[in-house]
Amino acid sequence: MSETKKTTAQELNEVQAIKQAKDFWGRFSKPITYIGGLVILLAGGYLVYKNFFIGPKETKGNEAISRAQQYFAQDSLDLALNGDGSAAGFLKIAKTYSGTKAANLAHYYAGAIYLRKEDYNNAIKQLEDFSTDATQVQSAAWRMLGDAYMSTDKKEKGASYYEKAGTLNDKDEYTSSENLYRAAMAYEVAGKKEKATELLKALKEKYPKSTAAGQAEKYLARLGVVGNE
Repeated sequence: MSETKKTTAQELNEVQAIKQAKDFWGRFSKPITYIGGLVILLAGGYLVYKNFFIGPKETKGNEAISRAQQYFAQDSLDLALNGDGSAAGFLKIAKTYSGTKAANLAHYYAGAIYLRKEDYNNAIKQLEDFSTDATQVQSAAWRMLGDAYMSTDKKEKGASYYEKAGTLNDKDEYTSSENLYRAAMAYEVAGKKEKATELLKALKEKYPKSTAAGQAEKYLARLGVVGNE
């Protein structure tokens, strides 16, 4: 008897579940269908965008940037930045091929050129539009941003970029130690003596054999920090 009741209860539960499912579908079938169609449409659109727009754009961008890179290597900075009339410079490449790797790299080169020309505001604008997963290149970009901000009297912001450059890649002992040392000096200039001391101590601990560690020891003494205080 209990077996029959159990079976009946199960059947009722199943019927109720089916009824609820039907009610749910009746209420939400159209939105679900629309959303599903939208997902498919977006996925298809992305594939079209990637294969028929971004792909060729990447190729053209890579072709365009090679000439500008040659000018940069030759120290022909104006031609590298603005082009030669037939070949585009980094500024035009960054704009024309926006969203591509070539455009991203063009921002880096343009920022480096503006920094050398002491046009610090434009250097900042270009370098802040650049990003990469290559830690050595990214740390170089952040160091240049540090230089640019220090030259526009935004000392603390410049120091923060030196610090970012110095903490991005622990395995790069030389570059990281040098950037941490720069950050410490910049923080002191910005009136942040405690922060400067903190970074100098971290530098000595992380990279004790580096040239910068020896400089940090002298700097700490000048700041009045003796031993391991």
